[in-house]
Amino acid sequence: MKKRHEQKLIILSIGLLIAFSVPISLLFNSEKEIFGYPMILVYLFAVWMISIIISFVIVKKYDE
Repeated sequence: MKKRHEQKLIILSIGLLIAFSVPISLLFNSEKEIFGYPMILVYLFAVWMISIIISFVIVKKYDE
């Protein structure tokens, strides 16, 4: 993998570190529910799923 693509994965990791930090996660800690699930769980799993998809695209597209 080229250095440029490794940098994209590092940027993704830093973004996830920020997204999963306590202050940001607590912004979604409310009484609201989506399909019966608390908002914080929906946020955490959505960010997790999106990060898996983005990393998959980066690795598959730029795997040389």
